[in-house]
Amino acid sequence: MKTFRLFKVLAVLFALTGVGQAGWTRQTSGTTNYLSSVHFPLDAQIGYAVGYSGTILKTTDGGANWTSQISGTSYKLASVHFLSDAQTGCAVGDLGIILKTTNGGVNWTSQESGTNNHLTSVHFSSDAQAGYAAGWFGSILKTTDGGQTWMWLNSGTVNRLYSIYFPTSAQTGYAVGEYGTVLKTTDGGANWTSQISGTGRALLSVHFPLDAQTGYAVGTNGTIVKTTDGGASWTSQTSGAIDWLYSVHFPADTRAGYAVGDYGLIIKTADGGGAWTRQTSGVSSGLLSVFFPLDAQTGYTVGWLGIILKTTNGGVWVKEGKDDARYSMLDAGLRIRQNPTTKARGVRLLAISHAPHAKLQVFDVAGKLVEALTAMPCDRWLTVALSPGVYFVTLKTESESITKKAVIVE
Repeated sequence: MKTFRLFKVLAVLFALTGVGQAGWTRQTSGTTNYLSSVHFPLDAQIGYAVGYSGTILKTTDGGANWTSQISGTSYKLASVHFLSDAQTGCAVGDLGIILKTTNGGVNWTSQESGTNNHLTSVHFSSDAQAGYAAGWFGSILKTTDGGQTWMWLNSGTVNRLYSIYFPTSAQTGYAVGEYGTVLKTTDGGANWTSQISGTGRALLSVHFPLDAQTGYAVGTNGTIVKTTDGGASWTSQTSGAIDWLYSVHFPADTRAGYAVGDYGLIIKTADGGGAWTRQTSGVSSGLLSVFFPLDAQTGYTVGWLGIILKTTNGGVWVKEGKDDARYSMLDAGLRIRQNPTTKARGVRLLAISHAPHAKLQVFDVAGKLVEALTAMPCDRWLTVALSPGVYFVTLKTESESITKKAVIVE
């Protein structure tokens, strides 16, 4: 009888957690190739995504339809950026490839980069003609004619660079890369100075929302660092994640921002990184790029296997029948590693909740409570020793529950 009651309760919980308006919805990309980068230059209607095998996609209706464009290459394209007219843009990728279009992607032509190093990032400044690309072995390239010709700059490092960004002009910009590398220029790339990021982990994306003073960088193992003084100092933030973060974007100000990463990870801050909360993406594959064109409500993220997700409400799930009631448990996470597992290895749990009085409980199939732990925002796995059998792990707040099954064998 206890077993029946437990499964009845679990069924109700799963039914409740399935009811609501999705914060992120899947769009049909028409490809299974990995998508590395997404950019909407003007508004939330016209956008581009690029990826593996020379994939280039375009939408003109806010992602309702994506059409494939002929890139003329089979190389991986890692980054795309358009000028504000949405007609002229560049994509960069493996072996130094740079592609340019001046007609909204109807035609893409290859440009001479002068390098065979992989290029990982491209960005045009507010000066419509000045742009920069970065890549492996400290590569930084610059164009002053809208991507028609490119010149080599001396970055002063041989570390791989993964992201480059110029916030307000073509003079002051930042590049980040492996081993916590942060570089800054204030003279249009003629000189680059190394900054102390405070981390030795790879930084994969950098973004300065409004000016060259306040910026964020994200990277491996859930790393997030922030500066408010133009990079003179960087402070670590608690992301609540241990997986890699590939992309960060703050749409309209320095407070509301998003980062995406492995296993469908999407996290959001509303207070400049003081707290980051998880959102439900609905996918388990890696997300490699995130972009919000105008505000913190409508945005896109792309990733593995042609995944494109869109939100029009800032990624928040809303329960049916409750006006503007935020689905609080979607700011929580419960993961079980290596499931089924063995008795010797134990059940490894990661529980993250920003709700007060959250509890992590483990029940056996008879409904008996066998373990009770306090769920705290953390980035470490907890190991629970249990005998072989079937168990149900519940992360519970005052109003919601998430339950997952764990199986232990000899």
